[in-house]
Amino acid sequence: MSNTVITIARQYGSGGRTVGKMLAKRLDIPCYDREIISLASEESGIHPTLFQDEKKKHGSLRAFLTGGFKNASPLSPESAGFTKDDNLFRYQAKIIRQLAEESSCVIIGRCADHILADVPGVVRVFVHAPEDFCLQEAMKVNSLSVSDVQKLIAQTDEYRAHYYKYYTGQEWKNAQNYDLSLDSSRLGFDGTVEAILSYIEVRKRFDKTM
Repeated sequence: MSNTVITIARQYGSGGRTVGKMLAKRLDIPCYDREIISLASEESGIHPTLFQDEKKKHGSLRAFLTGGFKNASPLSPESAGFTKDDNLFRYQAKIIRQLAEESSCVIIGRCADHILADVPGVVRVFVHAPEDFCLQEAMKVNSLSVSDVQKLIAQTDEYRAHYYKYYTGQEWKNAQNYDLSLDSSRLGFDGTVEAILSYIEVRKRFDKTM
């Protein structure tokens, strides 16, 4: 039996990160979010502040069309571009693949669904919610005005969509990229966790890779 690895892509304010942590607790497995940056920093020796949190600072769309990111090895320290965004992504992708090989886990964001798409046992989830729900949830953790939080939500989702498009060539919100696309406003966080667990149980009955 292969490891059960759940990747969670999420809209800002949808509670995807919360769902991921709750899911990991229920399954008694690790949950990796910004820890991936720390691990990639340790692996590479590159300071963690240089790693962008699902943001793409520069670069043309030509790069993703070559398909050169998913399985590419990171550049060595003496190479030109060692600290550039694309190499930082390669280090994070390397860490994500290692984590999936080592044990069952939950991985939040960072194109993990794409990086691990061919790995047996991977469950790819997209958590989304209507604008008003995302705003309500985001207001709980941001001491900003409503208008500023609305801008933050729009900007964060734009960053994530561009990052995903650049490194995968796919649309971030396209349901075909995921096994499950769940509206957390309808199910609540507990219900969203239950839906994922139910899917895993059903899939184990029919999918010989799990």
